[in-house]
Amino acid sequence: MPTPPRPPAATDRTPRAHWAVVGGGMLGMTLAHELRKRGVRVTLLEAAPELGGLASAWTLNDAQSGRQVTWDRHYHVTLLSDTRLRRLLEEIGLADELRFVETKTGFYTGGRMHSMSSTLEFLTFPPLRLLEKLRLGATIFAASKMRDWRRLERVPVTDWLRRWSGDGAFEKVWLPLLQAKLGDAHKRVSAAFIWAHISRMYAARRTGHKKEMFGYVPGGYARLLERFADVLDEAGVDLCTDAPVAAAVARPGGGVELRLADEGGSMAFDHVVFTTPSSVVARVVPGLSDEERRRHEGIEYLGIVCASLLLKKPITEYYVTNITDGWVPLTAVIEMTTLVDPAELGGRFLVYLPKYATGDDPVFDRSDDELREEWLAALEKMHPGFSRDDVVAMRFSRVRSVMALPTLGYSERLPPMQTSVPGVWVVNSAHILKGNLNVNETIQVADQAIAGPLAAALQAPPRRPDALPDAALAAS
Repeated sequence: MPTPPRPPAATDRTPRAHWAVVGGGMLGMTLAHELRKRGVRVTLLEAAPELGGLASAWTLNDAQSGRQVTWDRHYHVTLLSDTRLRRLLEEIGLADELRFVETKTGFYTGGRMHSMSSTLEFLTFPPLRLLEKLRLGATIFAASKMRDWRRLERVPVTDWLRRWSGDGAFEKVWLPLLQAKLGDAHKRVSAAFIWAHISRMYAARRTGHKKEMFGYVPGGYARLLERFADVLDEAGVDLCTDAPVAAAVARPGGGVELRLADEGGSMAFDHVVFTTPSSVVARVVPGLSDEERRRHEGIEYLGIVCASLLLKKPITEYYVTNITDGWVPLTAVIEMTTLVDPAELGGRFLVYLPKYATGDDPVFDRSDDELREEWLAALEKMHPGFSRDDVVAMRFSRVRSVMALPTLGYSERLPPMQTSVPGVWVVNSAHILKGNLNVNETIQVADQAIAGPLAAALQAPPRRPDALPDAALAAS
């Protein structure tokens, strides 16, 4: 049962609107932070035992040394161009700890590894002829200069890339990368998808003086989340974990009642903001109109199965290895300790093996043992110097709803943040329209909501405060 929110201070005689934020990931935590700064009462509810969502950390047990290593459950980096995330780090007192490291990019294609970390390496990339390289480079440059992303929403990504890069570069590079990242869903995705990826990486290189510079906070997101939670708590935000929401319904006298799962009771608020995936919203908000429900259910999500490997020695010099060979059952290989000091990991080396797939893909139902055997065998074939004897820990994360796929005409079908249920709002990562899923874009969605749809509600007085209990847990 979740911890009941604290009562208001006895000296506080001014009625204040009470907001609930459902979902304790970086988006939910940022929304709670910004709402509290505007003087309202805030309760943050998270279904899991800890805050963080996709950014949460977990523990890897070093089977040989007996030590435990805590690091991010999924791989995350901060770019020099991630100005909103860096501003948040400043607010919570971690900006001075941020470390930036120059990294390299690899390409595994045709059974061989190639470096793709400089202009010279790009120009000498063996799989492509000179004209194909020039057209590929022109595609990237053109995308970095485009601003009309809505026009790109109407064009299939395959058509756009083939037209700009030509058949050779498309078949050898773009199509294999799209299939590795999106599977068959790449046929439904618009050109805005690749535009967002190119724009972010191009901005990072421009900010980093043409170098690939990635940053992290020592201690990883475990450190960041711990500090952020402390800041929220000190500001008076009520943090409730182990608090899954089963339903949100409008109260006859005004406000919203949240009913918690597993006989967790109910809570009443003036406003409730859901930051959870749209599939969850469609399930737990019964008062949505048919059109709203159709829109939420119509959002297609890309999920991830991601293995964390703790190793005796590194696999490669590249932070990310992009893969174009279709036999490899992985989207990429992420060598995190090209960025993170191995001393933070007990002297070990951390590698992530992500496989992105739509939520109905059979990969989510395969056992850890099956995936371990298949994926380690692939690593041995890709990297002759790698041995599974070097693996001291391997753990799998499975999340079916990670990133909303920017399908054709996506923004035209996106549900609005304000729902037809009075007091119920939806602000989630599906509202990322001009970027790809990353922490910087996610917290920018919170800013857009605060400055836009939520602004008027923040100015309004509380709804009949006499009819609203003090968010105390009531027996269901």
